[in-house]
Amino acid sequence: MTIEETQQDIIDEFSDMEDWMDKYAYIIDLGNAVPPIDEKYRTPEHLIEGCQSRVWLNAELEDGKVIFTADSDAIIVKGIISLLIKVLSGHTPDEILESDLHFIDAIGLAEHLSPTRSNGLAAMVKQMRMYALAYKTKMEMN
Repeated sequence: MTIEETQQDIIDEFSDMEDWMDKYAYIIDLGNAVPPIDEKYRTPEHLIEGCQSRVWLNAELEDGKVIFTADSDAIIVKGIISLLIKVLSGHTPDEILESDLHFIDAIGLAEHLSPTRSNGLAAMVKQMRMYALAYKTKMEMN
């Protein structure tokens, strides 16, 4: 499934929900479904700077595709990072770098987050793109 198709699926899922309490509950459910990140990645090197909560993010390159895993000590944030993983994980560095993550605005997420959570969301996206850029550079050097 392409990044665009996954974003559309998320937009469709959220459009079925009437109010933001339902959407928050869904995001929390998504967070609860994320398997915990391996303890070896719960290190300061894997913490995302700029997040109010602690968010650990790891990326691995497998068969030319970036695979993300993450965890957070805040359940709503864990749900948000799970949405980003759903959209970006399993794609090539170029696909990740070229993606327009319009689903964030389309589902109203950005406007329903506090300013600090919005900054954290931007920091998560930035870190995922940085991993993709690093892998792209590494692949071009080989």
